[in-house]
Amino acid sequence: MFQRLGYTIARFMQGRYGVDALQKALLWVYCGIIVLNLFLGSLVLVLFEFLLFGWLVFRTLSRNIPARMRENEWYLKRSDGMRRFWKLQKNRWRDRKTHVYRTCPHCKATVRLSKANRGHHACDCPRCRKEFQVTI
Repeated sequence: MFQRLGYTIARFMQGRYGVDALQKALLWVYCGIIVLNLFLGSLVLVLFEFLLFGWLVFRTLSRNIPARMRENEWYLKRSDGMRRFWKLQKNRWRDRKTHVYRTCPHCKATVRLSKANRGHHACDCPRCRKEFQVTI
């Protein structure tokens, strides 16, 4: 029964846009507004929730794929710096026991260095190829 339902949904979604990075970000915003509204109880936020949910459903079921792709590209271009920042923070947390991160003074690139080599070292930047001193 569930397999048949899966096929039915897959057949329905054929030719429709589906989910992308903008969709996921909007879903997080939607969930955040719901949680915020639990404490505030604002009628304006409820209206905004319905509008945002409607937009989410519209984007998911849309057959105008080029327009949805342009919206997603616009979002990805605007959010690139923020996404890179959070990815770096995640990597720093993951590597906190084995590596340190330093910034190149010339090009401001972030360089990952092993904690096994403690002390003062000369380091080559992988981006600009200039040498600079680091302390681990």
